[in-house]
This record gives sequence, structure tokens and C-alpha cells, in this order.
Amino acid sequence: MKQKIETIPLIKAFEEKDECPFCCLERQAEQHALSFILGSAYMEDDIREQTDKTGFCRHHYKMMYDYGNRLGSALILSTHMKKLNQEMAEEFKKFSPGKASLKSKLQKTDVSREPKTAIGQWAAQKERSCYVCSHFNDIYNRYLLTFIDLYKKDVDFRSLFFESKGFCLPHFKDLVETAEAKLSDKEKETFFPKVFSIMLENMERVQEDVSWFVQKNDYLNKDKPWGNSTDSIQRAMQKCAGGYPADPVFQQKP
Repeated sequence: MKQKIETIPLIKAFEEKDECPFCCLERQAEQHALSFILGSAYMEDDIREQTDKTGFCRHHYKMMYDYGNRLGSALILSTHMKKLNQEMAEEFKKFSPGKASLKSKLQKTDVSREPKTAIGQWAAQKERSCYVCSHFNDIYNRYLLTFIDLYKKDVDFRSLFFESKGFCLPHFKDLVETAEAKLSDKEKETFFPKVFSIMLENMERVQEDVSWFVQKNDYLNKDKPWGNSTDSIQRAMQKCAGGYPADPVFQQKP
């Protein structure tokens, strides 16, 4: 397998034999972004301009807090919130409430729907905006395209993929969408049955591991081996939603 700079991270992720290679890449990317932004980068004007504009999502604010650089987080937040408050004041000035109606009063409130007010839409956009997420998304799309390119051209990579443990559902969704757009009709005839087979086999494997974990807690099975079930809970959570729920807190090195 001929490795290039753009293919090395993806190949290494598959070589890890992880439950999802893209989760592995995502973890690396977000840890790198946090180390960068809370290293010395927060003092650079161009970086602060970006973080002032984008902010962070709830998940990555928590990672920032856990990372340990309180002063760095405070400096980032001080200028981000200043910009946020300026924008919010402008939104308040422009806001004009709609006419109340009997129909709207009788309808059940559903906060899961896209907001209808201008302020609600502005706040929703801020909620979705995140410097770390954007950092990963920029390279993630390239990883997906690199996967398709390697699958089409590299026999050794195909073998690595065929021997993999599949993907988490969120990353599997993105891979299917990318393959649908980028593969030829003939390539789809072989790719989709194979990736579906890999996913079913490995989702069932993890489900069986979790089921055995449950059964092992029955006293009748107390002397039987745990097999691969001891870490099945976190692996099942990863398969269902992505990420690494059992990971230790990512912190600044002393």
C-alpha cells in the first residue's frame, strides 16, 4: 500500500482495528485543536478573530474546561462574549414579534423544530457554531473522499477495510452518503453489499458482547469467562452514537 501524506492518518486509523476508524480520526483532530487553541494560539489575533466569531459547542466547552488552562479559556471567552453581546443587542433592536393567533396558542410547543423567530434562528446558529467542530469537519470531508479514492484504487486498503470492525452509525451514515455520490454504478454494486455485511456482522458482534455482559451478572454464570464483554458497554455506545465514552478526561500536560 503506497502511503502519501494525505492517506497516512486514514490508513493508520484503520490499522488501529477500532470500532470506528473515523471516531479515531475525530478524537485526534479535536484533541489537536484544543491543544492548539489553549496552547499559545489564543494570543494570536487571527485565531482570536476566528474564535470570537464561531465560539464553541457545549461538548467542546466542556473539553476546554477539563483541559485545565483557565486563563486561556477566560481570555477566549472574554472577547467572544463581547462580540456575542454586540450581535445580540443588534438582534434585539431588529426584533419585531409576530401577531398572536388562537391557532398558535392552541398548538403544542415543540422546541425540536427549527425556530421561526429571527432571534431563535440567530441563537440556534450560535448553538451550532464551534471552532473545534469546524476544524474537524474541514478535514473529515477530505478523509471521506480519501477513503473512496483508496477503496477504488488500492487493493491493500480494500483488504484493510474488509477486515475492519465497521463504523459507528453517525460516521457510517456519512460514508454511505459519500459513496452514493462518488462511486460509479458498477462500484456501488460491490461496495454497498460489502459495507452492509461488515456493519451487520460487527453490530451483531457488539450486541452479543453486551448481552453476555448482562448474562454474566446472573449468578448462574459467575464462573464462566467474561470473553470480550468487559468493555462492551462503551463499545456499544460508540457504535450507536460515536465517540469514546470511557476515555479519560483530556487535560493539559503538566
